Amino acid sequence: MDFRLLRYFVAVAEELHLARAAERLGIAQSPLSRAMRDLESQLGVQLFDRGTRRTRLTWAGQVFLGECRRVQAAVEQAVRSAKAAAQGYQAHLRIGFCDSLAQPRIATLLARSREDDPELEIRVFDLPFAQQLNVLRNDLLDIGFALSNAVHDGLVAEPVWTDPLSVILPARHPLLAHVQVPLAEALKFPLVLCHPDSGSGCRHQIQAVLQDAGTLLRVVDEVTSLGVMLTLVGAGYGIGFAIASHVQTLQRPDISIRPLAGTPPMLSTYLLRRQGEPSEPMKRFMERVMAMTARSEE
Repeated sequence: MDFRLLRYFVAVAEELHLARAAERLGIAQSPLSRAMRDLESQLGVQLFDRGTRRTRLTWAGQVFLGECRRVQAAVEQAVRSAKAAAQGYQAHLRIGFCDSLAQPRIATLLARSREDDPELEIRVFDLPFAQQLNVLRNDLLDIGFALSNAVHDGLVAEPVWTDPLSVILPARHPLLAHVQVPLAEALKFPLVLCHPDSGSGCRHQIQAVLQDAGTLLRVVDEVTSLGVMLTLVGAGYGIGFAIASHVQTLQRPDISIRPLAGTPPMLSTYLLRRQGEPSEPMKRFMERVMAMTARSEE
């Protein structure tokens, strides 16, 4: 398969808008549309649900997007490895996290590692939870960060920190009348949740919180990432749940954040890695993670 088709597909799948994807790729819209239909023909599956209101990925398309990102990450890693070797680097650390965890805490960890370990080349990859598991098993990643500990097949998940869960609302919504939103009130509205097999992996933690409320959930959409969830919430499709500090870094005017009333449920972030003795660079990085966690709990 032509690698160019995979690159085109990723752009269309992320933009969900043919004109924007064509502009991003620097090509005309018509050949991009033909390329997507050729790709579906080659695979023998429908990747896009081309509805009248908006284009959406089918479940086959969501799965294929994850695999395409993994292929792209592997190719990029090969190129960077060759360049790093030519520049004299002797060791590297490959770290993955999803868009839900693109926050100052991760940035602080990376900055501290650059200061403490200047000879260590750190490569960062934006990968959904399911993809992190795949690349960890295939030795294409050393450490992952996710909101799930649902690992197996030689992987371990170690809790590193917790954050309170908040309600994500459209900029104009009746629940904004509450300074703190009662969970029972929030569950009266339609919900936009991350799909159980994609995103940050936080769905099982959020699902447990919502089910404890004993209310029938009205889930209107299950999405692949925090970014898509925020877009649908901002457009008024429903409300969502996420870690406030993660959402605040995006500074979106179309959404508002409210804490849950009472003692807020806490979401745990996990460090993912393969079983066995970690490498020396991994040990040093993990020590920094634990030291930062200890300081935040003081």
